[in-house]
Amino acid sequence: MSKDYEVVIGLEVHAELKTQTKIFCSCSTAFGAEPNTQTCPICAGFPGVLPVLNKKVVDLAITTGLALNCEIPNICKFDRKNYFYPDSPKAYQISQFDMPICINGYLDIDVEGRRKRIGINRVHMEEDAGKLVHQGDITTTPFSLVDLNRCGIPLLEIVSEPDMRSAQEARAYMEKLRAMLLFAGVSDCKMQEGSLRCDANVSVRPIGQVEFGTRTEIKNLNSFRALERAIEYEAARHIEAIKGGETLVQETRTWDEEKQLTRSMRSKEEAHDYRYFPEPDLLPLKISQEWVNSIRAAFPEMPEQAQKRLVEEYGLPEYDAQILTLTPDSLAFFDQCLKQYPDAKTISNWMMGEFNRLLNQNNMEIGESKVTAAGLVQMLKSIDDGTISGKMAKMVLEEMFATGNCPEVIIREKGLVQISDEGTLLTLIDDIIKTNPKVVEDYKSGKEKAFGFFAGQIMKATQGQANPTLVNKLLKDRLNHIQ
Repeated sequence: MSKDYEVVIGLEVHAELKTQTKIFCSCSTAFGAEPNTQTCPICAGFPGVLPVLNKKVVDLAITTGLALNCEIPNICKFDRKNYFYPDSPKAYQISQFDMPICINGYLDIDVEGRRKRIGINRVHMEEDAGKLVHQGDITTTPFSLVDLNRCGIPLLEIVSEPDMRSAQEARAYMEKLRAMLLFAGVSDCKMQEGSLRCDANVSVRPIGQVEFGTRTEIKNLNSFRALERAIEYEAARHIEAIKGGETLVQETRTWDEEKQLTRSMRSKEEAHDYRYFPEPDLLPLKISQEWVNSIRAAFPEMPEQAQKRLVEEYGLPEYDAQILTLTPDSLAFFDQCLKQYPDAKTISNWMMGEFNRLLNQNNMEIGESKVTAAGLVQMLKSIDDGTISGKMAKMVLEEMFATGNCPEVIIREKGLVQISDEGTLLTLIDDIIKTNPKVVEDYKSGKEKAFGFFAGQIMKATQGQANPTLVNKLLKDRLNHIQ
């Protein structure tokens, strides 16, 4: 990024709500059904039908507003956002415009050791459109198929203020927002299924300039990596254009993951171009303080509260606490382990290290893994009692991950029991010392690598099953007593 320019970023996040039925009808919201099998006259936009608001949607919207420190006005209303697109059968979307359900909130993020407050302009309820299945690239496809299953899926649109100044801040905001939505039980946030989608508004301006530059909107970024890279690319494109004397235009662009660049889709409409007007088939909605208070009273533990608990009660570093609270499932797994095993830092190290590596390698969430908290604890206890070494434990964990078998069975079947018998190890040490007199002389003359050679030979001879701590102790004792 140029030192002469500042990037300005605002995010519009669409979260699919965790309801069993759609926002204005009783059709299922289940993911993955055959195209156009979860529709009815209401969500398919037949003339003359009337929407009926799903109360669960409002409950989840209020929950989100409270989690984001928003004001919850006592009156909100729905509006028609008018635009024509093939996946919108009514040619309008029922959304909220000037009177949303949540306003004036904030979310605090941490980037490179600094805490920053990102303003939340609004949170509003709306229905999703259908899905276009393109026969090829989105900008060159010869034709597209329409699937209306997604029409009427309840969404929250969470609109930030343009307070972010780097792609890293944008990513931190999205990660924090996702964690908050998961802990609040608002959405499953499965970006790969489209239940959490992000549009990024990006502009640049010379350092010190107050006015914002011309912005572009990058649509439907469905991973943290794509969000970060798309913003970095777009900001660099703006700077290069400005330096080259080019006039930037306000437009909507798409991110090409394969080519790692953005491409123009269409000119960007202003809000007045949508011809918003109040939805005549839905009355304004009154949100009583009693309603808000009842939801506040049932509020679950949120990420920041959990982080504070892990740091203050169990002495974990703040970094560990942040990683363990990225999802409710990871925190629940940690808490279950801690009930059976007292060493919080050891649990954290294994969860953040080897276990997390296996999850990332297989593109899985912790809740989808075959490894249980009880299984991990049993493995840790096997290390503590000397049955297996740390190196063996990594092999055990990989087998647990692949098969779901308990550590005891894996250790027995794989013959991974650690050799901790002093007599057996001393016999082996004496044989190796006797057959390597030159290396003994190297050790006596102060060459540290000689000790490593002996230890390596012992581990090789026992196929890695010798207790390394005991080997080091016995080996050092033997070598130091050689005249």
